Formats: sequence, C-alpha cells, structure tokens
Amino acid sequence: MNERDSSSLYRFDPEWGTPPAARLSRPVLVVALEGWVDAGVGASAAIAELVTASPTAVVATFDTELLIDQRARRPIARLQDGVTTGLTWPTIRVMAGKDRVGADLLYLTGPEPDFRWPTFIDAVVGLVRDLDVRTVVGLGAFPAPTPHTRPVRLASTVPPQSVELAGRVGTVHGTLEVPAGVQAALEVSLGNAGIPVIDLWARVPHYVSAMPYPEASAALVEGLCAVTGAVLDSSSLRTAGEATRVQVDDLIGTNPDHLEMVRRLEAVLDSEEIGSMGLDMDVPSGDEIAAELEQFLKGEGH
Repeated sequence: MNERDSSSLYRFDPEWGTPPAARLSRPVLVVALEGWVDAGVGASAAIAELVTASPTAVVATFDTELLIDQRARRPIARLQDGVTTGLTWPTIRVMAGKDRVGADLLYLTGPEPDFRWPTFIDAVVGLVRDLDVRTVVGLGAFPAPTPHTRPVRLASTVPPQSVELAGRVGTVHGTLEVPAGVQAALEVSLGNAGIPVIDLWARVPHYVSAMPYPEASAALVEGLCAVTGAVLDSSSLRTAGEATRVQVDDLIGTNPDHLEMVRRLEAVLDSEEIGSMGLDMDVPSGDEIAAELEQFLKGEGH
C-alpha cells in the first residue's frame, strides 16, 4: 500500500465530527503502544494516568484485523455462570483529552502492530497531519544499572529534525545499534514529514524492572510537560513511587550484598561515569534481588 491507501486503515468516530481537526487546537499526540520495552510498566502506567485524568473521547480507531495477530493477542472472553456474554478485542485507537488548563492532548494507545508497519506508520503520519498535531511524544522505559535511591532519569531519542527537543530532557550519547519498536519507526517517518517528535525513555533500576515502578511513570509525565508545556499532575504517581521505594528499601536493607550493589550503582551514577544509555556498566545482574523482591511483595499482599 502507498500513503493514500493507508487512510483505509483507520476510521474516524462518527460522533467526532467533520472535519476531524475542527474540535482541536494544535494538540500534542502522546504515543504509548504496548508490546515493546516497558520496564516497570513505566509507560503503561503513565498513559493510564493521563487517560483517566480528564474525560476522553475516541477520535479514530484502527482496523486491528489487518494489524494484529489474533493468536498472539487473543481477545478476552467475558463469562458469567458459564455463559459467554461478550468478547473484548485488542484495539488501537486515538483518544482526545485535555490537560489541567484545557489544552488539547491526543493519545495513541493499544498493542504495537504485528503486521504492516509501513502502512500503519503512513496512516499515523496522515492522522497527525489531519488533526494538526504540533508535537508527537512517545513514552517508554528500559531497565538500566541505576539505583532506586536516586531520581529516575530520562533519556530521549529524536530524528535529526527535532534535536532541539532532546535538550529539554536529556540525550543519549554514543553510538548504539538496538532492535527497534514501531515507535522508533514512527519517530523517523514523522521527522521526515517535518513534524516535531521525541521519544522519552525512563531509566528503571534493572533489579526492579519486572515490577510496577511508579516513579518512572511520574518522570515520563513530567518529561512530557517539560517538552510540550502541557500542565499535568504527577502527584499520585509520586506518592505511589515513594511507597514502592520504601518496600525496596526494606528488602535491600536485610542483605549486605544487595546494599553493596546499590552503593556501587550510586557511586557510578554520582561520578557520572554511565555511558550511552547506561547499558554498558559492569554490575551484578540483579536477578537474585529481583526474585527476592517478587517474593517479598507477594508476602506483603497476604
């Protein structure tokens, strides 16, 4: 398919109105698609917080029958007394909301497509143009050798056309070749289309990356504000992050080896010796502490 054909991949909600941009004023589009790296569910929790912070309306829905492997992402059946009362299918859609002062925000959510990435990307670029989007911000989180005792740092990636945006939150230094998610492909195509775009990445301590880490979500929301000028509230995520930090402190404080690992991470971070995205340090894997933390938190739930 070419870019003209890609418009058939989505449909505008009939209640939204025509033209679709008439109800919006230079919105920001936030992208958080499930299925790629999301340590500590940082991006998922951030977008969930944003979507529930104000009333939202569906603007456009993608044809997931053409994009999703239904066996890999199965629908959810609702059963009541043995009767199947309905199915919930995976959905990729764009929703509209507002920040705390009434500025327009759009959210692209749902699973990362399994198929037709070029066509999907062309469709998103077309939507961004149709809706007169001023900036696109992707959210993500990756495990990094960083201690939970320090604030979560953000890294960013941008195409050459959006380098100025990266300076507002922190950049990635050095040369890396890594597997890419669809958001990286979107970043390149949006940049080529002349649309300002940046992907924000929260660095999550590697030993807690398998559990929810709300501080990463708070950092992403605050980074979104720094990049776009949006006015958003991260206080509930900060509160949850503090509770999580206390839980991790309780576990680590009982094991001298764990304490030593955290001190080493602190020393390296404080001396600013982390290179690239913080992925090349020679530190313990954190697998043992991650397993113990999982058991510890399960015990907290009983």
